[in-house]
Amino acid sequence: MKLGIFDHMDRGLTPLDRFYEERLKLVEAYDRAGFYAYHVAEHHATPLGVAPCPGIWLSAVAQRTKQLRFGPLVYLLPLYHPIKLLEEICMLDQMSGGRFQLGVGRGISPIEMRFYGLDPNKTQAMYAEALEVILRGMTNSVLNFEGEYYTFKNVPMEMTPFQTPHPPLWYGLARAEAVPWTAKNRINIVGNLPGAPMRVLTDRYRAEWDALGNDPADLPLMGVGRHVVVADTEKEALEIAKRGYAKWRASFLKLWLENGEMPAPAAIFPEQYEDAEAQGRAIAGTPDKVRDFLQQTIDDAGLNYLLCRFAFGDITGDEALHSIDLFTRHVMPDITAHQEIV
Repeated sequence: MKLGIFDHMDRGLTPLDRFYEERLKLVEAYDRAGFYAYHVAEHHATPLGVAPCPGIWLSAVAQRTKQLRFGPLVYLLPLYHPIKLLEEICMLDQMSGGRFQLGVGRGISPIEMRFYGLDPNKTQAMYAEALEVILRGMTNSVLNFEGEYYTFKNVPMEMTPFQTPHPPLWYGLARAEAVPWTAKNRINIVGNLPGAPMRVLTDRYRAEWDALGNDPADLPLMGVGRHVVVADTEKEALEIAKRGYAKWRASFLKLWLENGEMPAPAAIFPEQYEDAEAQGRAIAGTPDKVRDFLQQTIDDAGLNYLLCRFAFGDITGDEALHSIDLFTRHVMPDITAHQEIV
C-alpha cells in the first residue's frame, strides 16, 4: 500500500511569496516522511491553483527533495505545444534522476479552456493527439506526426527522458468506460469518488488487467484523493478542517458560479465539511480516528494507493506540518503495511 500527496495549491490568506516557501517546506516534509509521490493540479485564472505553470513549480520541488516522486495531475495538454511540453517533461525527469510522474488530461473546466481561446468541444481530440505526439517523441529519435491539430515532419528529438520508454503515466478517472484504455496502456489512475463508485472502477481495472494476461503483481496504482487533518484532539482537527474546507470549496467552484454554469460532476462536493466526511471524502480527527477511516477507505474502494490533501484552503503551514508529523508517526506505518481487501 502506497501513500501520496495531492496539492491544488489553492490560494489561502498568505502572500504568494510566503505561500510558495511554506509549500516547499511541506514538500520537504513529505520527502522526509517517505511519501511515494507528490501530485500537483493545474488550474488557471482561479484561486484554486496558484501553480498554473506546473513545470516551474516542479523544478523547485525537484531541487528541494531527494526521494519523492512528483508530477502534474494533470498537465492540461490542449494548452501546450506538444513538442515544447515534451522537452519540459524530459528536463524534469533528467533533473530529478527519474522521479517524474506524467499526469495527462484535457482539464475539468471548460471555462479555463475558453479563457485560452479554445473550444471545449475540441479539447478531447486535441488532448488525444498531443499525448500521442509526446509519447512518440520520447520513444523515437525523429518525430513524425500528422493529425487534425498537430503536424510534425522529421523533427529531431534531442531531449530524452531519464526513465524509459517514458515516465509513468497518470490519469484522473471518473467513468468506467475509460478503464479499458487505462489498463491497456498501463496507466495509474486517481479519482475523487466515494468508496462504492470508486470500487466499480478498481474492480473493472483488475478485470481488464487480468483479461490482458498481465501479472497481478504489476498492477498500476489505483488511488483516491482525501482531505486529511490530524490533530491532538478531535475538536482541534474539526475546527481546522471546517475552516480550510470552506475556503477550498469556494475556490474550487468559483469560476463555475461566477459564470453561471453547472460544475462538472467530479467537481460537486458537499457544502459543509461534515457532509464531505459523511460521504467518505474527508477525515479530521486524532490519529486513531484518521487511521481507522483511511483503512476502511482502502478496503471499500479496493485501492492500492491513497492521496492525502494536508494543506487546503486557508490551513496554515504550521497547522499542516503538525498534521503531517502526527500522520507520519501514528498513522502512516499501519496504512503502508495494510493489505487492501480485493
